[in-house]
Amino acid sequence: MTQYKGGQQARCAAMLCQNPRFWLYLDHRWRSRNALEFRQFPDGTFKAAGATRWLRKACGIQSRAELDHNDDASAMFDRVMASYQSWERQQRLNERIAGGEA
Repeated sequence: MTQYKGGQQARCAAMLCQNPRFWLYLDHRWRSRNALEFRQFPDGTFKAAGATRWLRKACGIQSRAELDHNDDASAMFDRVMASYQSWERQQRLNERIAGGEA
């Protein structure tokens, strides 16, 4: 097995997988994709280890360090980041609407 040294994308992925907001995104995404109710898969189900496993599987890699050396994995990581950032923007908008700001 080739040993890869992680670079910028690997560091970004590591920080992402430690982010509780990303865990929440994965909880919401999992419920939506699997037609589950909140009681069946509550917020707080994903944690760092689960986020890391999910990301490696989604990108088709064994190690986050591969993100800096595998173009297909890197492109998938970019799509994951874009989806997560879109979800974050929607969450902020929802919070503003609920607070009467928007």
